[in-house]
Amino acid sequence: MTAGSAEAMAKSAPPKRRLSRQAMSLPNLLTYARVAAIPGVLVLMSVDTPRYAFWAAMTFALASVTDALDGYIARRYNLISVLGKFLDPLADKLIVLAVLLMLLDLGRVPVWAALIILAREMTITGLRSVAASEGIVIAARDLGKTKTAFQMVGLWALILNHPYPIELFPEPVDFHRLGLAFLYISLFFSVLSAVDYFVGFFRAIQNRERDDGG
Repeated sequence: MTAGSAEAMAKSAPPKRRLSRQAMSLPNLLTYARVAAIPGVLVLMSVDTPRYAFWAAMTFALASVTDALDGYIARRYNLISVLGKFLDPLADKLIVLAVLLMLLDLGRVPVWAALIILAREMTITGLRSVAASEGIVIAARDLGKTKTAFQMVGLWALILNHPYPIELFPEPVDFHRLGLAFLYISLFFSVLSAVDYFVGFFRAIQNRERDDGG
């Protein structure tokens, strides 16, 4: 082994160890748990009864809580990592798309609504890739966060689906209708936030061109 190759190996070793530590950090472990919960949610949803729907919704809710929890821990204890920035949004999309496809199979969501959600996610993901290639970071925006909040509540209610008696209401709550209402509201914010992301991207391009020209 030459001295040059040995030096190159020595330089390459630390990043590998850092990546290993990132992979086993608590925020990323919570992200793995969110992904691992997906098969459980789908299996419970496939048994279309009120009892199984309840446990599927609770599992989905618990997985959703880990999304907020891993972000808080990462910021609070300075555990933000490149790996986490990749895995966290990927886990979010996986659980949303998996549940959405199962809801389609169960006939609880119209095809056109699912298409809007899928098209929006693919478009914004593509926009982020183009922005990254231009050295522009597109951070999460308020409209996107609002979309996500309505979407997650809507999906949770659609997983429950069946009417359930609640003491505060004289009649059982129809979670299917409630879920569709939240999902349709999220579709409005999906389109609005997509436009907002594109406007922000083109403004960033214009500002950079202006700065370069100056």
